[in-house]
Amino acid sequence: MTSTDSELHESVEAAAADIASMEIRGAATIADAAADALAAQAEDSDADDPETFRAEMRSAGRRLRETRPTAVSLPNALRYVLRGMEGETVPDLRASVVESAREFRRELDQAQANLGRIGANRLRDGDTVMTHCHSTDALSCVEKALEQGKEIEAIVKETRPRKQGHITARQLREWDVPVTLVVDNAARRYLDEADHVLVGADSIAADGSVINKVGTSGLAVNARERGVPIMVAAQTLKLHPDTMTGHTVEIEMRDEREVLTADEQVEIDGEADGDDFAVENPAFDVTPPRYVDAIVTERGQFPPESIVTLMREMFGDQQGGEPWEE
Repeated sequence: MTSTDSELHESVEAAAADIASMEIRGAATIADAAADALAAQAEDSDADDPETFRAEMRSAGRRLRETRPTAVSLPNALRYVLRGMEGETVPDLRASVVESAREFRRELDQAQANLGRIGANRLRDGDTVMTHCHSTDALSCVEKALEQGKEIEAIVKETRPRKQGHITARQLREWDVPVTLVVDNAARRYLDEADHVLVGADSIAADGSVINKVGTSGLAVNARERGVPIMVAAQTLKLHPDTMTGHTVEIEMRDEREVLTADEQVEIDGEADGDDFAVENPAFDVTPPRYVDAIVTERGQFPPESIVTLMREMFGDQQGGEPWEE
């Protein structure tokens, strides 16, 4: 095996394809898959010398990194595993990558349960939560509240165009939580029946801004007007260290066919690929920190303005390049 991208391990290529197509979705699941793929690359490498091995691992990291630009859990997983790569021989390097991936996945397993226990303390018996999209971090708060004996109900936004709200509704019903599924545009109407807005995050910036599924920012503005508190449940895996040095978070633009089929476009425009008719499908938007009441992580709950302090504790000043760069 060489260090060229075309000869990466099949597990890396499969993970990259599934992450890009959203067959693998959810920040923790994406991060877990990336760490597992790097371990597979290391275990099956045929590299004869340390430099070739390192080049292979960087190449694998780049292939995975390019799949979902907004989901920061992915590069954070790559940073954790690749920065744990140590040794002067190929066997030592291989062992360090495999152990680093194993340690990362072990911490990942524990983080969500810890976050859920912290978030559950903000929910009271009889509360109704409104959700947007699908977040296992957000749902862990509900799950732990149920384990505490609290009765919780949910208003679930369907979350177009991929209707991830259906996944949320299905999980909640498995837990016997009463669910009202509503179209996205009805959120304002149903906020009067909600005690909390509970969402996840794909990335959190140093200033406390929350990057999440498109529609989150509008929901937060409406919730603030209605006096409904907004809780963001997000593992520290979602913190975006690049934003400490002034970088902005890239908003992923997804395939227009998720919104409009070619046949539907012909009905509207007369052709399927005309130059004067555009369809845009941003996957995420940015919610300013002033609309967020609390960000709940496995390390505690924080007002959004203090997230930068937590980032500095975890990531330092972010000097130097990324571990997947040449």
